[in-house]
Amino acid sequence: MGILNRLDQLQLLVVTGKGGVGKSTVTAALGAHLANRGRKVLLIEVDPRENLHQLLDTPPSGGEIVEAAANLWIQHIDPRELLDDLVREKLKVGALVRKVLASPVHLHFTEGAPGLKQTAVFGRALRMVEGHGPKELRRPDVVILDAPASGHGIAWMAAPQLVSEVISSGPIGKMAAEIATFLADRERFGSIVVTTAEEMPVQEVLELLDAMSTRLDRRPELVVVNSIYPKAPEAHATDDDATRLWIRRRQVNEAELARLAAEFDGPVAEIPLEPIDAGPALVGVVGEHLTDAFEDG
Repeated sequence: MGILNRLDQLQLLVVTGKGGVGKSTVTAALGAHLANRGRKVLLIEVDPRENLHQLLDTPPSGGEIVEAAANLWIQHIDPRELLDDLVREKLKVGALVRKVLASPVHLHFTEGAPGLKQTAVFGRALRMVEGHGPKELRRPDVVILDAPASGHGIAWMAAPQLVSEVISSGPIGKMAAEIATFLADRERFGSIVVTTAEEMPVQEVLELLDAMSTRLDRRPELVVVNSIYPKAPEAHATDDDATRLWIRRRQVNEAELARLAAEFDGPVAEIPLEPIDAGPALVGVVGEHLTDAFEDG
């Protein structure tokens, strides 16, 4: 199955990668690409800085669902607020809700329980996929989660299973078990890893690939290698420092691409470095490169 056909069948995608590799730009470009193919796409981000609205030139989400283009919406969500919403949904009685939300026990639990916030985010995404969204977007065809930058995206993908094993009953345990089952469904859930062709980002990707294989028995649908230096001119003794730096960075890129290829035999999309500021123009160009990669694959 080609990568594009594979992406077309998924209902939830997680995009993960080390900070600074262009993960949000790839998320926006991928969302726009699928939206142009006629799929209703919701992009969810949890980073407090809210990058997606700047990349797509829309107002900040502020927790609301914002239409960015035809078939494309974005939403910023706060994991802590999702947990508070769960309390409101289950308890319903205003006085009791206020008492629980003000409780230090609730605060310590929601802040300290491993995997709980990630599970809440996945829970919101799953509700959307199942058709329980607000009137602005009742049921998207695919939800793409722009996961927070971290060394190991495995922490996000493994969180619901962890929570379901620790909390086996009650609304949180039930929710975690349902999400873990969904994430184990290869027909509905997938992931994309974004990196640059540099030593540390590639090393983190290799560690992530190993963790996904051993802990989840999964691998990503696609690895996107972003910001690759163009081929450099031949070196000459009279070349200036900038040209020598260019040549050196390209050599590093080629070495790291080879290291990645030696460990990962799945689809890889190479995105060249573009002299464009972050924004809709860059998203569009990255989207064109992704389209080319999909067609070549």
